[in-house]
This record gives sequence, structure tokens and C-alpha cells, in this order.
Amino acid sequence: MRIGILSYHFPPEPAFIPGSLAEELAVRGHQVKVLTGFPDYPGGHVYPGWRQRWRHETRSERLTVRRVPRYSAGDGSVRTRMAGHLSFAGSATLSGRSFLADVDALYVHLPPANAFAAVALLRVLGRVPTLVHVQDVWAEDQPTGAENGRWAGRIGAAMARVYRAADRIAVAAPSLRGRVVAAGADPARVRVVLNWTDERIFQPARPSRAARRLVRRDGRCVVMHAGTIGARQGLETAVRAAAALERTVDLVLVGSGADERRVRGLAADLRAENVRFVERRSPPDMPDLYAAADYQLVMLRDLPELRSTLPAKLQAAFSCAAPVVASAGGDTAEVVERARAGLSCPPEDWASLADRFWLAATIPSPARSDMGRRGRETYLREMSMSAGVERIERLLYEAAAGRAGVR
Repeated sequence: MRIGILSYHFPPEPAFIPGSLAEELAVRGHQVKVLTGFPDYPGGHVYPGWRQRWRHETRSERLTVRRVPRYSAGDGSVRTRMAGHLSFAGSATLSGRSFLADVDALYVHLPPANAFAAVALLRVLGRVPTLVHVQDVWAEDQPTGAENGRWAGRIGAAMARVYRAADRIAVAAPSLRGRVVAAGADPARVRVVLNWTDERIFQPARPSRAARRLVRRDGRCVVMHAGTIGARQGLETAVRAAAALERTVDLVLVGSGADERRVRGLAADLRAENVRFVERRSPPDMPDLYAAADYQLVMLRDLPELRSTLPAKLQAAFSCAAPVVASAGGDTAEVVERARAGLSCPPEDWASLADRFWLAATIPSPARSDMGRRGRETYLREMSMSAGVERIERLLYEAAAGRAGVR
């Protein structure tokens, strides 16, 4: 097939799903065209060495990537983000009319940032068979003001229009299906296709001595949180839980983020000497650190939009055969419990999380290994790149065949 991909972000940005999908579809023999912007995530400024211009293309045997300009300022304001979304929509529409005119099917990677571009491009391309891969149904983290709320409503309306226009819809978490159907999608067209992780990196490993020295201390059970320390994670809950179990559990937080100062301050106020902070590490370093810990901690706050999401660290932990402690609701807790790959408790409840930390510490090592093995099996069966790409490829064929049948 000739397959088009519309993605707001694309490598070298940390946009692993559309990037790996494009490469794998090309490996499978398809001719793939990607329409995207110039790399500016997460700082909001175009990467050094790049210059925005029209008709910038890179090509390999079966993969062509065309980048179009978009507004990049990096101040993080609502208006700046919306200017980026709208400018990309305009650029993608102007360029995509000709660049994607001959595709047999179009794949749209749909975080909210891509909503306006998807609506505009589908309008100019006419009746191109389309598969939309929904990552999130909310426009922003959580509207807190009138301006943010207005934009959230506009993005939500744009996404609903895309749902109604799509021939097939894939959702990245099970309960997203109900939410996109409630927004207007035909339920017969919606399938669950879970995201995958970078399997070149995230594989079961044996811990090095250096990783053990960094992570372990005094023989206590080690629970590690690796990733962003931000508003969505609510890591203050984990710090309070660990502080209640000073002689039983070590909590190791690897990474950084907007809430790091506040989380460090809480640990200091509670005199939680069993809470330790490790600076951000590159992805290739993480399987070694995972292996040196006893459990990986997955934290999500108790927000409606987060109940319909599976954070990327869950796939990474499962792929590495690392048992999980999940302080989360909705899909995340359900997947962990169904896989029997760890322990879970309600979000933002430090007492319940402390109870799970205590239970985790009492579970013998062979049982922990069994949890990790079951997580790995679940990953290979339901979350792996081969499983995900095969499902997307099948949906693209279905979309193309269905539209041909209509004609």
C-alpha cells in the first residue's frame, strides 16, 4: 500500500509510536509518506541545526518524511500552544493536499495537538481512507481558566469531527473506546491497539554493580519511580507512603520535572531518609536500573482523563519483566491486576500506597520474579511492536477496502 502518516511530532523528537510505526511499515514493504513539523519538543524551540522551511524532505528506499513549518516559541502559555497547533494545521493542509494525494490510506496519530491539522487535512484530501490512532481525549492537562477551557472545547470538538470522519479508529487504552464512542464515533469502527515501547532498549537485564550501588542500600526493598516528576504523577503521595515505612522500603525517584522541587521539599520536611533522588538517565541506562530495583512504581493522579491512559513506563516495565506497584485508577490498575504483574491501589491515597509498599516488601523474591514474568508475557502478547503494527496494518487494509466498497 501507499500509506500516509500525519503526526504533530516525529523523531528526533521523543515520538516513538509514529516513528517506529513508519519504519516498520516500510520494512513490511509499504511505501510510507510522513507529514510532520520541525522538531521542537519539549522545549518549544526548534532543535539546533534545524531551520524551518518549506518542502524539507528526507528519503530512504520506502520512507519519505516531509516537514512543514509551525509556530515555536517555548513559553508554555495556552496561546503559544494553540498557535503551534493552528499553524501546523495550516502548513499541513497546504503541503498535504499534493504530498498525500496518492495514498491508499492515511494514518493519523491523534494526541490533541494534532486535532486541527487532522480536520483540515481530511477536508482537502476528500475521501481518503483514514485510520485514527487516539492517544488522549482531553485537550490539555486540565483546564484551569476561561481561556484554557475555551481552547479545550474547540479541540474536543475538532477531535469529535475526526472520529466521525474516520473509517477506522484505534484507541491506545481500553476505556478510551467508550469515550470516543460517546463523542460521536461509530462503535463498529473502534478497536483497541495498545502502544508499545522501544524493544531495542527495554529488555530484561541483569543489574550491573554500578546500578546496584546507585539504587540499593541496607538490603531494604527498593521501589523505583523512573520518569517525569510532574503534576500528573502526584509523587507527594509516594513520598508520604515511603516516609511511613522508613525501615522497610526505599523509594528511589529517577528523573526530573516541574514538581521536583516541591517533592524534594516534602521529603526533607518529613525527614524521609529512605527517599532518594537520582538525576535523569538516558533510556539505554534504564533497564539496568530497573533490574537493580525490586519494583517499578507507576503513579497517576486521580483525574478523569488519567483513568483512560496507560503511561509509557508501564509498557517499559512489563517489557523488562519488572514487577509493578501502581498507584492509579482505571486502565492502568486494571491492566496490572489482570496481568497479575504487581500490586495496585487507588490513586492519591498515601495510606493505601504505604500498605502496598509494605506488602511488596514481604513478597519473596521468586514470587516477584513470577510477577515480572507475567508482565513480560502480557507485553509480548498485547503490547509488543509486532502485535501493534500488525493490528494497525490490518485496520489500514480494512479502511481502504471499506472505502473501495463504498465507491
